[in-house]
Amino acid sequence: MKTEVDVFEAPRNSGRVLTEETRRLFELGAERIAANDHDAALAPLREAVGSAPEHAQLRSLLGVAIARVERNFEKAHGLCESATKQEFFNPDLYFNLSRVYLEFGRRAEALRYLRRGQMIDPGHALIRESIGALGKRKSPILPFLARRHPVNRALGTARNFVLNGFSPR
Repeated sequence: MKTEVDVFEAPRNSGRVLTEETRRLFELGAERIAANDHDAALAPLREAVGSAPEHAQLRSLLGVAIARVERNFEKAHGLCESATKQEFFNPDLYFNLSRVYLEFGRRAEALRYLRRGQMIDPGHALIRESIGALGKRKSPILPFLARRHPVNRALGTARNFVLNGFSPR
């Protein structure tokens, strides 16, 4: 039986409340994602979302974990997108949505959502760092051809392959 003492207000979540156990699972999942241990984050986040499916931050973090572990873009995108629609003023949710797009190599869409998050909070450190990292593009190998020309793309891939020491991403 839940009492008033067992309930915490969720941060930035319009007064929605989490039970003590759900909050513990949320924090555990968030810590594991921050430590890049997405496999370990998946179970606690799923359990927490089962207890509080209306909580936008929980759904968003679960989407990030699903993108990394299960490689399911549709499900991950759906969770993160619904969270950003619910709390369109929360830059963390846009950051998480951009992480899902980046996980699947969709840089342009990721950058678009990072910029939306930056409009809400220009000082958001993670968003600024991510925009800076995404903004650094090397010049095309053959500047007289378009960047997206198949020859430039093939040569660029070969350049990255050589510069990265013949190792995959």
